[in-house]
Amino acid sequence: MDPLKTAPTQENKLHFLDYWRIIRIRKTVILAVFLLVVITATLVTYVLPKHYESKASIKVDRASADIAEMSGRSMSGIYDPYFIQTEFEAIRSEAVLTNVVNRLDLNKRWGDDYAGGQRLPLAKSLEILRSHLDLRPVRNTMFIEIGVVMGKPGDAAELANAIAEAYRDHRLAEIQRQLEGGIRVLEQRFKDHQSEIKKVSDEVADLRDQFQVSDPSGPSALEPMSTLDYNTVSLLSGQLAQEQSAVDREVKKLDTLNGMSPEDRLLAIPSVEPDPQLNELNSQLNLAKQSLIKTAKDFGTNNPAYQSAVQLVDHLTIEVSNRVVGVMNGLKTRVLAQQQGVASLSNRLASAKSTDIARAKVTRPYWEKKRELDQLQTFQKFLDNRIQMETVDKTLPRSAMVTIMTPARPEDKPISPKVTLNIILGVIVGLVVGVGLAFFIEYLDTSVKTIDDVERALQAPVLGVIPQNVGLLMKEGAESPHAEAYRVLRTNILFSRKDEKLNCMAVVSAGAGEGKSTTVFNLATIFAQSGSRVVVVDSDLRRPTLHKMLSVTNSIGLTNYLLKQNTLEEVIQTTPIPTLDFMASGKLPSSSLGILSSSQMKDLINELKNRYDFVFFDSPPIMGVSDASILASEVAMTIQVIQYRRYPQPMNIRAKQMIEKVGGNLIGIVLNNINMSQDESYYYYSGYYHDYYYTRSEDSDDKGAPPQGGGGDQAKVEIKQKY
Repeated sequence: MDPLKTAPTQENKLHFLDYWRIIRIRKTVILAVFLLVVITATLVTYVLPKHYESKASIKVDRASADIAEMSGRSMSGIYDPYFIQTEFEAIRSEAVLTNVVNRLDLNKRWGDDYAGGQRLPLAKSLEILRSHLDLRPVRNTMFIEIGVVMGKPGDAAELANAIAEAYRDHRLAEIQRQLEGGIRVLEQRFKDHQSEIKKVSDEVADLRDQFQVSDPSGPSALEPMSTLDYNTVSLLSGQLAQEQSAVDREVKKLDTLNGMSPEDRLLAIPSVEPDPQLNELNSQLNLAKQSLIKTAKDFGTNNPAYQSAVQLVDHLTIEVSNRVVGVMNGLKTRVLAQQQGVASLSNRLASAKSTDIARAKVTRPYWEKKRELDQLQTFQKFLDNRIQMETVDKTLPRSAMVTIMTPARPEDKPISPKVTLNIILGVIVGLVVGVGLAFFIEYLDTSVKTIDDVERALQAPVLGVIPQNVGLLMKEGAESPHAEAYRVLRTNILFSRKDEKLNCMAVVSAGAGEGKSTTVFNLATIFAQSGSRVVVVDSDLRRPTLHKMLSVTNSIGLTNYLLKQNTLEEVIQTTPIPTLDFMASGKLPSSSLGILSSSQMKDLINELKNRYDFVFFDSPPIMGVSDASILASEVAMTIQVIQYRRYPQPMNIRAKQMIEKVGGNLIGIVLNNINMSQDESYYYYSGYYHDYYYTRSEDSDDKGAPPQGGGGDQAKVEIKQKY
């Protein structure tokens, strides 16, 4: 596998505690930004000029009079959803605000304030006035609040009242102008109509003379009158109706009798068409029939008297039949005569009407022109009435159109700047900006922050977590609260070895200042305190550090042995811990920079592995020089130290890749210089021991017991030659 390739980055799911950790770590930035924003907002609030607002409340209504108008015109019952918005624009219009500017002479007053005493043009004054004007509707009402914001409360109230009055006067003047304009149009139309009436009237007179029209009914008559005498027409019509009715009755009788049999007709004639002669004959016939029946009974049918009676009955029967025929013929003759009379009356009446219609057709232009004249005269009366009503309506009071309900009054309390609100907003904005900046800085910070960062980016286990401000355990003592972190590190190292014979390790880091020298020395101290024979070799030949920690000279050490200037016994020094030895780096000649890759170095490593239980090498930064890579390839185990929040993750990843590339055995990572007070996610690694040992130390101090660990920080470490 190519050591330069890293495993794919695993998905990192943030928990709420991760956000809280960022806030705790970046609390200085958050607090600084918060204070800066709050202080700035407070100063700006108190520096800004004060503004005062005055409000005038007006009630607006449509163009209606205080009482009902004679014309019946009223807009109060008509709903207009745009009425209030329209009046808003009317108040802000140039027509209304110009009156305010002229009335208060704002061109001059604001010229002194804004133009150094020069009179402002009207357009500029209107712009300034609109910028100070604030209109607000009162919900579900016809009220409008006219608010004006100015630097002086008196000016604000004066302007608000002036705008309300100017708007009221403008609306009243506008309705008066509309009414007067309408009346002028009606009056002109009335005059034009009079001329037209005179013209049409002359035409009517000319047509009357031309057609010799008889118009006895006067101007009110609009249709031609009949020339027939009313009584004559009535009489003829009545006679015609009577004659026609009589004819109908006679025809009905005749039709009824014609439809009967002779016997039924004989019986019906006396009641339908009484005839005295027929009645007499019927009486005689009845007597004859009675006599015949008596003669036949008394004398028999063969008696001459019976024969005479039979002859008499037959004779009377013939007479009755003849008389019936005569009655029917008379009825027919009378019907014909009546029909002729009806036809004659109809012809007379139709002839008279035809003559009258012909006369009306000739005089039709006259009557049409007369109707036109009547229409013109009627419309003239309507115009005259409308002019009179509009004239009266113009004089009606209209105070309800705009009513100033609440005049504006000067206010003592300014509306801006709002101190409390601005400070609260400053606090909120300060917190938001501070926290946002903290998270932004955290986003830009690609350094190692958590154990998860190490395991996710480097794909290597974390062997130990070292807290901040750790000193030399040799000075702090075995009971130091920091010692337990190194004991945990020692335990993890021992369990990470694949073979117990692996006892030589180098401690490297990506860059300088990550605490690798302190880590290697304290780790060696912990191993020595557990009874193992340990040696620490300072192999950082360019910038050695361990001899400064022990306050010893660096004149003799590793380089002297590798250059065969001194023996191993001469370069190894003892420490106050009997099982811990130390080898300084020695002076490095400029001609021997690659000395760590020599065969003498390999022999030294093998010799130390045989003499000691554990051998520790302090190396230079692996990204700076090649010495660390050489050591990593020659020792059995390598530990990489990464300082908390110091170098970017790619740099640490590159250091790990370089160790693996040279064949080094990287067993794990040590996170160094952790700020336990800020990053509480590391509390579980060392907080328990820290609290435990501090509590134990306090208990010892209360009892007057001497402190543990070799006399504290003032104790001097004595170093001497081992051999």
